[in-house]
Amino acid sequence: MNQIDWKRKLSSRKLWAAIAGIVTGLAMVFKLDESTISSVAGAVVSVASVVAYIITEGKVDAESARQSANGKTTTSETPAQSGEASRPL
Repeated sequence: MNQIDWKRKLSSRKLWAAIAGIVTGLAMVFKLDESTISSVAGAVVSVASVVAYIITEGKVDAESARQSANGKTTTSETPAQSGEASRPL
């Protein structure tokens, strides 16, 4: 059975934009004032940004740890920094 990749789904900007739209629509249905609607929509977008950042950084850190465990370097050196540029062909 297929498993849902929750990390990817929760970091989706489309999902959070849809949630903000739903929350804003519900706030309008219940006749909340515009400042409350703006505050709630802003809060949803802010939370989405933080969640996406945390998940993305977690993925980057996990990949870095995996590459370190496999003996690969994770730095982005230029050929001149690594000494490859000075090697004869």
